[in-house]
Amino acid sequence: MKDLSLHILDIVQNSVSANSSVIEINLDIDTEKDYIKLAVKDNGKGMDSEFLKYVTDPFTTTRTTRKVGLGIPLLKQNAELTGGSFSIDSQLGQGTELLARFIPSNIDCLPLGDIAGTFALLICSYPAIEFKIRVKKENELFEVSSSDISKALDGIPLNNPQVYPIVKEFIYSNLDELQITDLG
Repeated sequence: MKDLSLHILDIVQNSVSANSSVIEINLDIDTEKDYIKLAVKDNGKGMDSEFLKYVTDPFTTTRTTRKVGLGIPLLKQNAELTGGSFSIDSQLGQGTELLARFIPSNIDCLPLGDIAGTFALLICSYPAIEFKIRVKKENELFEVSSSDISKALDGIPLNNPQVYPIVKEFIYSNLDELQITDLG
């Protein structure tokens, strides 16, 4: 993965595959305390304790198309390469919560990438899923959800092709106010 936005896309795809109806994405950036925290929580089918023990092994996957699953192992590796940490908790039938902490001053820390584009893509690609997105930088906060955007669109479907650039610009302008688009 070249940047954090691609990790988000990959991890959320796991939540989508787990039949989640609600996915929460929290990105917390503190430049003074030198951390970036990414938390993804879903209400999908979850994992049993046995599978959870091995989920960070690239040869553990639920995929049937190939026998390798690199998303979670790469996120864990990239967080730990910066001196950060990784944890995952899941209960069968309850969902999964993943937390990755990065140290942005470390030379191995990936750039954020196109966070606004990633969030917009997820919201517009999966209109049946309620995305709750929260981005915090120091004491500034931006929150948006699929339902917030749907209300603002007043009946225009989220997956209408004309909606994506509008949603991306809306998210981008709010992240720009937090000076998040300048990181990485």
